[in-house]
Amino acid sequence: QRPLELGADVVVYSATKHIDGQGRCLGGIVLGSAKYVNDHLHPFYKHTGGALSPFNAWVMLKGLETLGLRVRAQTEGAQRIADHLAEKRSLGVKRVIYPGRPDHPQAELARRQMKAGSTLVSFEFEGGKAAAFRFLNGLSIIRLSNNLGDAKSLITHPATTTHQRLKPDARAELGISDGLVRLSVGLEAADDLIADIDQGIAALKL
Repeated sequence: QRPLELGADVVVYSATKHIDGQGRCLGGIVLGSAKYVNDHLHPFYKHTGGALSPFNAWVMLKGLETLGLRVRAQTEGAQRIADHLAEKRSLGVKRVIYPGRPDHPQAELARRQMKAGSTLVSFEFEGGKAAAFRFLNGLSIIRLSNNLGDAKSLITHPATTTHQRLKPDARAELGISDGLVRLSVGLEAADDLIADIDQGIAALKL
């Protein structure tokens, strides 16, 4: 997606995610017009002192060299996984949320604005938190984490991690149920990740 071409004035990226791509460094990037950068960003940084360390900057620059290859491979894997999960609805998967699928509520908008469906797949289990935890505990390759956007596949349970401070009604308004998990697809072979997901789904019956 290219937000500036779509009319955004300012774009903020977490460089910790795909730009680094391997969970090594913290960093961020702010993009905008030359006037915005010169008139607003530079004076702000000059007076507040915020600056990326030279080593982190070097890591980010090295990450940019392989950004396209990595994200393309991860996105292709995410698409395969999303399609596979959609076939598991009779086995406890309640819904799959992936912009690259035609059943996504904003699929048409995603097709207009995005080259592909992204590296993230969210899916929800019948049975709420208990079912989600059985699934997570049944995984071997995909790792539990609060972080996303790494070269290795990571999965999180938002209701008890990233969004746990929100009240249940606020989470419900955002579509974050106790059965929802978010998968950040890495660079492992998609067939291996699908087999791992099937192993987790099999644990729902235990």
